Amino acid sequence: MLRLKYCKFISMAAQCRHMATVKRFYRKTGILCNGSKYEITLDQRKLKTPLGKVFEITSEPLALAVAHEWDSQPEIINRNIMHLTALCSTVLDNPNKLTKEDIANYIVNFLETDTLLFQSNETENNTDELYKLQENKWDPLIQWFCDRYQIDIVKTKSIDAPKIPQDTKDEIKKYLVSHSHEAIFGFMYGVDTVKSVILTLAASERVINVEEAVALSRLEEDFQISHWGNVEWSHELAKYDLQSRMAAAILFIHLNSSFVSCRPKTKMTNAT
Repeated sequence: MLRLKYCKFISMAAQCRHMATVKRFYRKTGILCNGSKYEITLDQRKLKTPLGKVFEITSEPLALAVAHEWDSQPEIINRNIMHLTALCSTVLDNPNKLTKEDIANYIVNFLETDTLLFQSNETENNTDELYKLQENKWDPLIQWFCDRYQIDIVKTKSIDAPKIPQDTKDEIKKYLVSHSHEAIFGFMYGVDTVKSVILTLAASERVINVEEAVALSRLEEDFQISHWGNVEWSHELAKYDLQSRMAAAILFIHLNSSFVSCRPKTKMTNAT
């Protein structure tokens, strides 16, 4: 179901976007099982990462999803909407040589700028309505976050960052590093997409879905749009782009959190 939604978001974003692209140079995609890993083929050529490494992953469902991204490209290839391909390439190339500890530290430190923890000051003029909306929509997730991970966290109503206790950071970090090296890249991608650790973890644990996560991350923007109007296509494009990115992040986490054994015999299968 999540893979179907991801494809839908990709399609919506692609219809709204026109970017610099290259022509499709292959007729069909395939998957090659090589030992315990899966490789993507474009005709008979193996897909490679930007740094020239063979594109190989351990999850067959993820390999199918990546092959589908390539197979779904029409006459023009738009790499800007191929988020799973980009995520896999980032993990394989790891240009910044990030470890799980590095990424976990980045994510827990992001809590200090988490979207849900910055709420309007209800004493200011014309902000009562927005504050009440944030309180109604965001506070239940903040409470879930605290209950789920047995931590203490307090939102802020000023420009000052909320104080995140070190033991809270340690608990979230422990949870993150319990995941695979690949999955933790998905968490980072999700956090960067919706600017929220809380929303990303809630979506990864199916407390909310992708559409809800994006809507909650855009709560203040949508509130302003409801009062001042929408810019034709612009806001819809941004929404669909965020949804496709967030869907890719959550799918990447899930598909790298469980493993499917590879067939012992090498075999080529068409993705089409």
